[in-house]
Amino acid sequence: MQAMLDYLSGQPGGSHAVIIDDISRLARGLMAHFELRMKIMEAGGVLVSPSVEFKEDSDSQLVENLLASVSQHQRQKNGEQTVNRMRARVQNGYWVFQAPVGYRYERSSGNGKLLVRDEPNASALQEALEGYASGRFAAPVEVKRFLERQPTFPKDLPNGEIRNQRIFEMLTRPVYAGYVQAPNWGIGLRKGKHEGLISFETFEKIQAWLKSTAKAPARKDINADSPLRGFILCADCDKPLSACWSKSHTGKRHPYYLCPTKGCASYRKSVKREEIEGAFEGVLQGLQPSETLFGLVRAMFKDPWDMRIAQANQAGKMLKANIAGLEKQIETLLDRIVESGNASVIAAYEKRISRLEREKAVAEERLAANGKPRLTLEESFELALRFLSSPWDIWKTTDLIGKRTVLRLAFLEPVAYCRKQGLRTPNLAFPFKALGGFSINNCEMAHLDGESSNSLFEVLDEWERHLAQLGPEGLRCGHDQPSA
Repeated sequence: MQAMLDYLSGQPGGSHAVIIDDISRLARGLMAHFELRMKIMEAGGVLVSPSVEFKEDSDSQLVENLLASVSQHQRQKNGEQTVNRMRARVQNGYWVFQAPVGYRYERSSGNGKLLVRDEPNASALQEALEGYASGRFAAPVEVKRFLERQPTFPKDLPNGEIRNQRIFEMLTRPVYAGYVQAPNWGIGLRKGKHEGLISFETFEKIQAWLKSTAKAPARKDINADSPLRGFILCADCDKPLSACWSKSHTGKRHPYYLCPTKGCASYRKSVKREEIEGAFEGVLQGLQPSETLFGLVRAMFKDPWDMRIAQANQAGKMLKANIAGLEKQIETLLDRIVESGNASVIAAYEKRISRLEREKAVAEERLAANGKPRLTLEESFELALRFLSSPWDIWKTTDLIGKRTVLRLAFLEPVAYCRKQGLRTPNLAFPFKALGGFSINNCEMAHLDGESSNSLFEVLDEWERHLAQLGPEGLRCGHDQPSA
């Protein structure tokens, strides 16, 4: 339209006809119609249409005004009908906006267009979201780096990077948990018809992580040459050791770890990489139990596992009671909203209802997953038990990401290294502490109490999630789990 007006303005003398097949094709708003009509006249053009005659007499202008008003009304009515249809579909659990990354629309019988997984981006995004919820990625920037390494994942910038704002949007969109909402239309969170990439419980963990204290992301300079960088601490100042390569007079390069903290007694005092990593690998090898001990421990796990199954029905009843209580609270708040005339009070009630709806969604999801496990103990914790039986075998065969995962799972905190005394006693994860206790007791059979067994299975659950993200290549071991 602007190009046409510029063309008309540039023509010397004479009149040019601007032809429209209908008055609605010029503008769909009354004010826009008159503005464009005036600009065409000022540029020396004449408006012509086979369906209406444009004249300057009062009757012609009345007809023109009426037709322009009808055109505007038609546009507004179409917009209202479209929004009403979209709002109705969202209320019924359908996503009606542009398909987010990881999804695509596919026509489904009885559902119209429905979101379905768009591979391989769906799997990559699922791994990123679950990794952030589990702590594998300590900060959104690590999620950003992971997604930027995926060759098919859409990038925002020409240099192959993704904007931080886009990462934040993906971490906070409930559509990836299988839920829909439209706050601008007054539609709260509700279960969607599409399949979620993650569970709603995982989504809530992500929101909690985002609201918690910021955590430092993994450093870019941590590489396969120095996998313990940032994990091994200086015993003199309790600060992480750095790593470097040093060139000798012969030109050969040698790897070292050193303390970079000024004022420390060990500042810039280098330690050969093989000394530190050799001592650390000795600790990992010491965590590998014998086949007899591991078989005994696994047999001991069976009693609390059976107890856990027995508790499932009781947990289901508690979840049902919890859901009923949440529904009652929501109904009470809705009644108060109807009775209240104070806008600030109503807003507070609505915020409270939104929080209760989220709690209810998590409880319903847990109830749906509650019940008798479909898998046995070995099948449920296959990766975790393999790691417990042989963390050293995984360490020596996996890549840098796998090594960092081993560090995170096997140790509760970084390990200090003293130049004179070597590695300090590490603070091991609970399952390895339990194995150490069994070794001291000459492998005598013991029974875990309820609290200890729950703690144990929580750790194994966490291990299973982390190790599943490494894939089969990251879990190649020298031998499988020892048999009892």
